[in-house]
Amino acid sequence: MDFGLATELYPDEYRYQIANYSSNNNPLDLIQTIQQLHASLDPRTVFACYGNILGQHLPIQGARLTYGQYKLSWGKRYGITVKRQLILAGQTLHIQYQLLTPLTPSQTSDMQEMEPLLLQPLLNSMQYEEMSKQAMFDSLTGLGNRHYYSQSLTTAIARAHRKQGPVALIVLDLDNFKQLNDRFGHKCGDYILKEFGDIIQSTIRNTDQAFRIGGDEFVIIVQGDIHATSLLCERIVVTINQHPSFNQFGVSCSLGAAESHDTIEAEQLYELADKALYQAKAAGRNCFKLSQNQLV
Repeated sequence: MDFGLATELYPDEYRYQIANYSSNNNPLDLIQTIQQLHASLDPRTVFACYGNILGQHLPIQGARLTYGQYKLSWGKRYGITVKRQLILAGQTLHIQYQLLTPLTPSQTSDMQEMEPLLLQPLLNSMQYEEMSKQAMFDSLTGLGNRHYYSQSLTTAIARAHRKQGPVALIVLDLDNFKQLNDRFGHKCGDYILKEFGDIIQSTIRNTDQAFRIGGDEFVIIVQGDIHATSLLCERIVVTINQHPSFNQFGVSCSLGAAESHDTIEAEQLYELADKALYQAKAAGRNCFKLSQNQLV
């Protein structure tokens, strides 16, 4: 599933090309370098900026960085390899440089002078990215949260209004979830919610977006019409019914779906899908219903 995080958080992300090294380049301006590295809050962009500056002043044509969950890269993947280690926030940061030619002692000194300048801007960008993710994603399931859902649905409907493809909405919740919590406790309930989020994430396509908007209520924004949406609903119901933990605890899933049209707004689309969900509940649960307004 693709949340499009980098694109939405960093619409002005810099695009750095590999710099052309020349021994005649102007001397390194450390103040300007610091300013450039602090210009972005995207770790990928900060590292690309760092690589671009290095490539202007040193015979370096590529670099790879590994730090915790981050794997960042810039430039080419071949050349003479030089590996370096730095300490960032108490953890080891690994950088592998790809050189055109071996570094002279003065060039090595320049690189060692530049490396510490990367650390603070990189740490700032990583911390900002982590806070942004926490503001947009549900901590239990890893799916988008209610705030991110509201933004995404408004954007999706605007695309549909511009004739950029149909958009549909699925509203889902778990059957018998309250009884599960009452009988087995919230720890078990959290486990089922996490499993439910994983099932949704593994079932939808990369173009779709899934969110947990509260309790055991989930929504999916589908890039497709109501017929494609019905196939997705069916896959989710089948997958839930085949899952051993859901069978063990007697939990199933009900779904309602509706498709956007030229004049509909986000809240109206949700109401149509939510009404279809209640029709699925009334029909015995463990099933899905499509908005009656859109059946053909």
